[in-house]
Amino acid sequence: MIRRFFPSKARAYAGLAGGLAILGAGGGAAMMAPAASARPPAAGAFCQIYADAKICHAGVTECATCHTQAPARNTFGTQISDRILPGTARPLAESAFLAALPSALKAVEELDADGDGASNLSEILAGTQMANADSAPRVLACNSTQASRARGSRWNVCGYDPEHAFKKVNLDFCGRSPTKAQLDGFRKLRGDDPAWRAALGKRLDECLTSRYWIGQNGVVWNLANTKIRPAHTIKSGQNPGPVPLGDYDYDFNLFSYANSGDRDVRDMLLAQYYVTRVSDDPVKLEVASEEVARRGQNVPKERRVGLITTRWNAALNTMFTAVPRTTAAQAYRAYLGYDIAKMEGLDPTHREPEDFDAKGVKDPECAACHSTLDPLTYPFSRYNGFFAFNYAAERMNGFTRTDGPRVNQTPEHGILLGKPVKDLLEWGQVAANSDPFAKKVVYDYWKLLIGRDPDVQASDATEYTQLWRGLKSKDAYDYRVEKMLHALVLTNAYGRP
Repeated sequence: MIRRFFPSKARAYAGLAGGLAILGAGGGAAMMAPAASARPPAAGAFCQIYADAKICHAGVTECATCHTQAPARNTFGTQISDRILPGTARPLAESAFLAALPSALKAVEELDADGDGASNLSEILAGTQMANADSAPRVLACNSTQASRARGSRWNVCGYDPEHAFKKVNLDFCGRSPTKAQLDGFRKLRGDDPAWRAALGKRLDECLTSRYWIGQNGVVWNLANTKIRPAHTIKSGQNPGPVPLGDYDYDFNLFSYANSGDRDVRDMLLAQYYVTRVSDDPVKLEVASEEVARRGQNVPKERRVGLITTRWNAALNTMFTAVPRTTAAQAYRAYLGYDIAKMEGLDPTHREPEDFDAKGVKDPECAACHSTLDPLTYPFSRYNGFFAFNYAAERMNGFTRTDGPRVNQTPEHGILLGKPVKDLLEWGQVAANSDPFAKKVVYDYWKLLIGRDPDVQASDATEYTQLWRGLKSKDAYDYRVEKMLHALVLTNAYGRP
């Protein structure tokens, strides 16, 4: 599931009666605190040490890493505890515990807490459970004899097979198998590494402009479905529904445009332009004139934030809502990979939620999530849903009769990923330049083309990490999806039969 791959700075875990158990692995104490201020020190410190570990893809590790039922420790937690300031009276001061934790973890890395044959460190990095013998890293590997035999066989099941990758590229990106002539020509190059790589890349480039890949209702178009969430009932434009309120074709066109060509994929959250589809055979997308854009989009250009301020997004998600939490939660899920309903990406803000619209979000069972959700929602609060679909600085004044006298105190500034943002423009900037955004982009294509989460094989994590970090690097892919895809089709995850 996506939540394993996209980090947050902290995650709150709802306990009984709306509390949170704050567990110090090896610290010997379990405490209860209000959800809105909870921040597990051990879980966060662990992931500062093992930032690239699978179990830290959520930003903090779970309490079960070191505990059975807090404060009781599992075998891994006991190994750590025994090495944290032995002989010092418990409970330890938090500062003392955090200072001693790195050396204690280092001391147990080569131990095997559950006796399954895998060291604690290998399990930490692989994302398996250090205290569960039934959970061990899965490594698909061939010995030297098997690898040598596979290289001379019809299919190289022990490594990257260029012919297999060539067939997949044709199917995945062009929607059809290669012709006999194409396949015969590629087979002649199989033993020449530079030649087959060049031929594979050339074929990929041809397919990346195909109608199958980038056309209307093509692969990239459909990749946007969970982000845009088309609903015919309220569609306007071509093929309108019975209550035409917004045309999602603009949104799909922008998504396709940002995800193709030599274009910056961050424009999904940064674009202040709109895109029209001039033709679909051949595919031609272009930035619309402002006159065309304003026919269906009411937000002024200087207040647009890519796909999260379109008329469609406002019609579908904001509707009549004063504090549009649904709109913010959908953006958080679609573009950063965090589903707050599953308690992902929680990073509680002190003294939040304020409950400006009197919705009861301060209740203990609600506050754990809303202490993150509400601050990231405030920047969306000046964008109207029905029926204006525009930006209005004084928008909140219109809700005092329905949402209480304090609703117009809702600020426009907020917090995203632990960073203050003054408005939705800054929200988009912080989101688009974040690690979670890069991870989500790569994850979507990985899952689409490889068909599994990047954790089934030990090598997946390394290749996946290289791809999302490369997406952010100016020296690698520089936020160009097509450059990233050229690297993805050369991974073992993609090219190994």
